[in-house]
Amino acid sequence: MSHSRPDTSDLPEFPQSGRGARADRADRADQLGDSAPKRRGAVKKSRRFATVATAGAVVGSLVLTLGGVYFWRHLNDNLDIQDLDGQLTNRPAKVAVDTGPQEPLNILVMGSDTRDGEGNNLDNLTGGGERSDTTIMMHLSADRTFAYGISIPRDTLVDRPDCLTEDGETIPGASDVQWNEAFGLGGPACTMQQFEQITGIRLDHYVVLDFNGFRDMVDAIDGVEVCIPEPIIDPAHGINIDAGTREVKGMEALNYVRARYTLGDGSDIGRIKRQQAFIAAMAAKVVSAGTLARLDRVVGFLNAATKSLQTDFPSTSSMARTALSFQQIGLDKIKFITAPWQYSPEDPNRVEFLPEAEKLWRKVIADEPLTRGLQDGVIKASDDVTGARSGGGGSGEKRAAEREAAGLCA
Repeated sequence: MSHSRPDTSDLPEFPQSGRGARADRADRADQLGDSAPKRRGAVKKSRRFATVATAGAVVGSLVLTLGGVYFWRHLNDNLDIQDLDGQLTNRPAKVAVDTGPQEPLNILVMGSDTRDGEGNNLDNLTGGGERSDTTIMMHLSADRTFAYGISIPRDTLVDRPDCLTEDGETIPGASDVQWNEAFGLGGPACTMQQFEQITGIRLDHYVVLDFNGFRDMVDAIDGVEVCIPEPIIDPAHGINIDAGTREVKGMEALNYVRARYTLGDGSDIGRIKRQQAFIAAMAAKVVSAGTLARLDRVVGFLNAATKSLQTDFPSTSSMARTALSFQQIGLDKIKFITAPWQYSPEDPNRVEFLPEAEKLWRKVIADEPLTRGLQDGVIKASDDVTGARSGGGGSGEKRAAEREAAGLCA
């Protein structure tokens, strides 16, 4: 952490003290003349009280302001800021849209399964690089009235384009390969290149979060409520979670979003929907009064959220401004969906994008809200974890079946 003096240019101006201040007070007393108070004792007592109060306010303001400056710098030091623009080529243009006072934002969020680094050594699988089993593109509208996150299944077969390493070397593209292969070969830059070339959507920012950071964020807000319809028992991956509706945190929370083979239908699609529901519930708790009114929770969450992030946001303040935009939208207007898909005819263990995915990409580019046809299985940040207030599209029976397949309470 830097130990240079903090920038105090934004600090409030405090009352003067010392010789100049005393002279000013004498001048004002002379101007009052006979109208000056006669009760010298009362005046002295009042002045002493005012001096103590002013000094207290000054000290309090200095402590809060300087402490805030140092904490803000601490958060900035936490961030691993890496601008990947130099590794992205043939980028789609950002289409100008007249839909609001600001620009729409597209942020690609990737979860890293690296086992390297403190707190990431799960399953005793150290080394071996990293993959991204979670890819979510968050779209924030220009008028800040709606937002939606689009999950890309890790098993989606795509034609991966060429991408560049940090040193500018070319990683050759390939046909009919899994979506998450790009991250393993070239990190977030290769996944961003793949996303932009396949969808035609220009990304504004990216964020990579590892296991340890995710767990610490959940712990900072004292857990996230979930509804688990049946016990999750997966000895091969050290996962054992009891059924019920309660708040989970620590390794239990991480295992819950990682679990796949022994929960629901065992598919990655089901795990995606469960992750969406968890993120939605987490977002709802972060912006709740119970969190925002607790300084320890806010500080802990910000510290955890920045400590394990790699991003191209230039500072914590720029990330905070974006986060505040999500808060202003309202939980019922923040939605999560999965890109339209089908099981691959050539390989039933893999999936492919449906033609409807092209409609979804065009919605993002035009900064338009999701139409009813694209909202099948949608999860809102305002949904009840038990499914009682689930606002997804389609029939009630279909939504219940989808939630059951995902290992969620129907």
